[in-house]
Amino acid sequence: MVYVAEVWQIPTREINKILSTEMDVLRSARKSRMERIKNEHIKEIMGVKGRPDIIDIIEKKRLQWYGHVKRIPEDRTPKLIMEWIPMERRKRGRPRKMWIEGVQAAMTTRNLETDQWRNREEWRLVSGRWRQLL
Repeated sequence: MVYVAEVWQIPTREINKILSTEMDVLRSARKSRMERIKNEHIKEIMGVKGRPDIIDIIEKKRLQWYGHVKRIPEDRTPKLIMEWIPMERRKRGRPRKMWIEGVQAAMTTRNLETDQWRNREEWRLVSGRWRQLL
C-alpha cells in the first residue's frame, strides 16, 4: 500500500481515505462494523496499538528520500528535478501543494532543522521519529 510513497503528495481528503483503508484491513480480523467495536479496541486486538499509522510510515519514507536526494551530487537528475521550480501557473487538476511542501510539513512536525540532512546517521535517527500525537 505504500509502494513509491516517498514521492507522493497526499491531499487531506486522500489521507482520510488511506487511514480508513488501514482500519478496514485491521478490521479484517473477523470483526464486523455491525458489532460496533471501537477502532482503538480493534488496534489492541491486532497488537498495533501505539505503533505508527500508515501516514507516519509514508512521512518517514518521504523524509528518507529527501535526505538521500539532498546528499547526492548537484548534477544528478533526481536532485535537478527536486530543485526545479516551474515558471508557469499550475494547470487545473494538478495538486495544489508541491511535494517539497509536504516534506517541509513533515519536518516541522518532527522539529527537524533544514540542514540536518547533511549528517546521514543523525538524519536517519531524527527523520524516523514518529510524530507525537497530542
